[in-house]
Amino acid sequence: MIADWNDAYANGPHIAGAETYPPMWQQRAAAFRHELGDRAELDIPYGEGRRNLFDLFRPVGPATGLALFVHGGYWRAFDKSTWSHLARGAVERGWTVAIPSYTLAPEARIAEITGEIARAIATAAERVEGPVHLAGHSAGGHLVSRMLCRNEPLAAGLRARIRQVVSISGLHDLRPLLNLEMNADLKLDEAEAAMESPVLQYPVPDARLTCWVGSGERPEFIRQNDLLASIWGGLGAETAAVHADGKHHFDVIGDLEDATSDLTRCFTKGEY
Repeated sequence: MIADWNDAYANGPHIAGAETYPPMWQQRAAAFRHELGDRAELDIPYGEGRRNLFDLFRPVGPATGLALFVHGGYWRAFDKSTWSHLARGAVERGWTVAIPSYTLAPEARIAEITGEIARAIATAAERVEGPVHLAGHSAGGHLVSRMLCRNEPLAAGLRARIRQVVSISGLHDLRPLLNLEMNADLKLDEAEAAMESPVLQYPVPDARLTCWVGSGERPEFIRQNDLLASIWGGLGAETAAVHADGKHHFDVIGDLEDATSDLTRCFTKGEY
């Protein structure tokens, strides 16, 4: 039984040197954008909100398809500029990578953010032909998983292009978050928590989902990871649950920088 819900979902206090990660991410992201030069197209609008923008990172030569990454931060923090470097692995494997920002809570509710991500995917997909692969971290894992739910907001033609989704340390059952102090910002109620929880929704036909989590993460993140893979596997989706050895919540995404890593291979090819 969980006695302290806030601690159960707290990552930073349980990671050595947690405070060093955000400035490191910002530095690596800026360096990657500079390195790509003209192959980085920044601040492309996908909606009317001031944060409804995405960056596009193109490979050398024709692209295999669109790989889109959605950042985390409990729907309350960060923007696209912190995560550009995570496009490196997929770009080097020949994919065009999109990374969107989205309106943060409490300015937007989670259901509204889900709609924004759907619009970001649709707008990016208009610019890039071929298959669409999605990955997201933490809250971003929730948001990309929502794109495989039957009550997702994507057009049918776009949905048919999505061949692979990777939820990294994703939050798939939002009902426990009703117990957290952060819900003062999220403003979740029971109805929205149920509607926005992938574990309580049916997957679309032919859904293909990998739930990826660090073996050193908080028990609740490991439980949430394995829960969706198990439930959707029983509902006909092609699922897998992967525990990345020794990784925690802040370094589990780092392998997206490496074109040869298991995580990048899973993102771009559905293999690991």
